[in-house]
Amino acid sequence: MTRTPAFTDAPAPGDWEELVTVALLGTERRTPPGCEPGPGAATALLDMAAAETVRRRAGLRPAHAARRPEPAPEDPRPPLPGAAARRLMMLLTDRPGAAGGGRRGSAPDLVELLPQWLAAANARGFAAPPEALPALLDAARGRTDLRPAALTFAGPRALWLARLNPDWRFALRATPGGGPALPGPGAGERVRKLWEEGLFAERVALLTSLRARDPDAARELLVSTWATERAEDRLMLLDSLRTGLGPADEPFLERTLADRSRNVRATAAELLSALPDSALAARMAARTMTCVSLDRALDPPAITVEAPHECDADMERDGVVAAPPAGRGARSWWFGQLAEAAPLGTWSARFGGRTPEQIVALPVADDWQGELHAAWCRAAVRQRDAAWARALLGVPTAPEAGGPGAVSLAERAKLLGTLDAGERAEWVAGFIATHGLSEAFQLLGMCGVPWAPPLGRAVVDALNIARDAGSYPWSFSGVMGLAERCLDPSEAARLDGLLAIPEEPEDASPGAAGYWAEAFQRLVTTLRLRAAMAEELEADH
Repeated sequence: MTRTPAFTDAPAPGDWEELVTVALLGTERRTPPGCEPGPGAATALLDMAAAETVRRRAGLRPAHAARRPEPAPEDPRPPLPGAAARRLMMLLTDRPGAAGGGRRGSAPDLVELLPQWLAAANARGFAAPPEALPALLDAARGRTDLRPAALTFAGPRALWLARLNPDWRFALRATPGGGPALPGPGAGERVRKLWEEGLFAERVALLTSLRARDPDAARELLVSTWATERAEDRLMLLDSLRTGLGPADEPFLERTLADRSRNVRATAAELLSALPDSALAARMAARTMTCVSLDRALDPPAITVEAPHECDADMERDGVVAAPPAGRGARSWWFGQLAEAAPLGTWSARFGGRTPEQIVALPVADDWQGELHAAWCRAAVRQRDAAWARALLGVPTAPEAGGPGAVSLAERAKLLGTLDAGERAEWVAGFIATHGLSEAFQLLGMCGVPWAPPLGRAVVDALNIARDAGSYPWSFSGVMGLAERCLDPSEAARLDGLLAIPEEPEDASPGAAGYWAEAFQRLVTTLRLRAAMAEELEADH
């Protein structure tokens, strides 16, 4: 039997959006074009959608051929070895899954290995296979953390593709002018044109790239249009000066302290306070020293603090925020901002030539220790002062996991960032050996990859101790995931003895032994996979 459609006319071109709207609202609330309300409206909607789908797919009218795109540029870098190219496609097409009950299973998580693989391929100077570029751009589109390494590896052909597909336009925004590289030293006119006419994202990328290569030229470019920039744009552009910050930036930053935007003024003050010899740093030091003294009449001598009683206009101009956060006292808020902006070198002169360790060890009267030490932590991070960072961190084996000056895990992690990679790994290894892994996740994230042997051994030993103690295994999943990506692959052989399912202690979490065995199996498999990936990239290289 032939069914008569409930609509009178075929859908006209452009009706697809109307049909979608009807489907979303429902035919009881809105009928398709040319259809009477009633029980046949839903059938009519489906018939119209089917007809419109056929028309959209096959009903294109002949048109003049579009201009052919220019040929893709050549990529002069050497091609990937065959095994490495196949591995790349595996990494790009893998979809993360979970074992039953939300468990990860024993298979490696290939998605998490892609950043490491890209870094290794870029370090060796390989070109991406042309057939992998679409999948590589799709991966970078979904993960912003991948973009710098992915676009470096993809090379100039990725930019060529990005001009042809709107989904990949992020690649053009990430590269000044959408070109393969920043205009060279002789291309001043191109730089000026892009700076004055480009999209904001392109201008930020241009300034950031130029700042890394020629800080003075980047600053002069920023100065040339500073007066005409919007406040929100000035803030982002000013932030680019963090790269290559130096004394030559001080005059511009000092003028910026009078900016109309409070956030811009605060950023300028922060940058100036990172220059210990700047005039702002000297002003902040003078204010801070009037608030702090060493009372030698006490036994032992102690630091005393008399916080400022007001926040005057000059303090506000130098970046001090007058209004404290909710629940914070105004005077302690002002004092903390002054102390963190004072050059750390002034404290030794203030306290009789004492070293940072000796200064941090001094008692602080009237419960001001937390505020003062927190300010010193922020100053050490901002000024990249390793000596003060060591003093505030203390020895990793100290009974108090917080150290003598650090006030939180986040502060400790930031302080570690001022140390070199070897010292950082050694400190974290000592911390784990003493305090275990419960507070170590954030600290491990500050360590270089692959982990140094002492750090790797400390992590594995701590995981083994936790397993033997029958600890709740899921609480260590974050550290285990880090170990899969960061442990040196040469440690795999040492882990073979941990693959067996141990006997569960009576007070162990149910199923803990099986989980631990599964997790160690995944760790070993991932380490061996990383070793194979490295060998594949070395083939014929």
